[in-house]
Amino acid sequence: MRRAGSQKRHRASRLKRALLLVMLAGLVYFCLFIAIIHQRGTVDSARDSDLIIVLGAGLRSDGKPGPALTRRSQQGAELWREGMAPMILCAGGQAESYPRSEAAACQEVLLKGGVPEEAILLEEMSRSTEENAIFSRRIMAEQGYGDAILVSDSYHLLRATWLFERQGIHASGSPVPSSRIRGRLAYPLSLLREFLAFHWHFVKDALGIPLTHISGI
Repeated sequence: MRRAGSQKRHRASRLKRALLLVMLAGLVYFCLFIAIIHQRGTVDSARDSDLIIVLGAGLRSDGKPGPALTRRSQQGAELWREGMAPMILCAGGQAESYPRSEAAACQEVLLKGGVPEEAILLEEMSRSTEENAIFSRRIMAEQGYGDAILVSDSYHLLRATWLFERQGIHASGSPVPSSRIRGRLAYPLSLLREFLAFHWHFVKDALGIPLTHISGI
């Protein structure tokens, strides 16, 4: 009996050590992944291209562009004024209960920033970054554009670039610096969201979940 009890305690101890190692490995993996997301967002690799793509973000309840969409659109306008590309594509559809699309709100900011209407294209079907890539690819093919500059917040750029590359779009990136994001917890929470979003894509791939909210696409 004494020997059996000792064996049980030994197995329990081994199980605890194994669980601790798994938890430690998971923590290391999480920290490394977050560090990679952050590091990618510090690098501006924008180069002369056919097109600047501004990735959409949420609107205010009255339909005005929110802080994220405003800063992304302003960065797109700045790149256009620098001559990095002749055209800007605003990507982002219209969510339920909102009066207009994210792309239309992006266009408003661009026009205020001095970008002429004829230099702006709208992609108003997408409701996710993945759909941004899918529908932007179609517009680029129709217009004969070969490469693009992706503009988004720094925490978002790694996943965005990855998703666009999966669609065959050759894109460099121009991140909006994290210093422009207001709120003490906004940036850390955004990094966490990106970690979860990345792994949701892996789950979708494994389960064969459709890429878009539109059937047949």
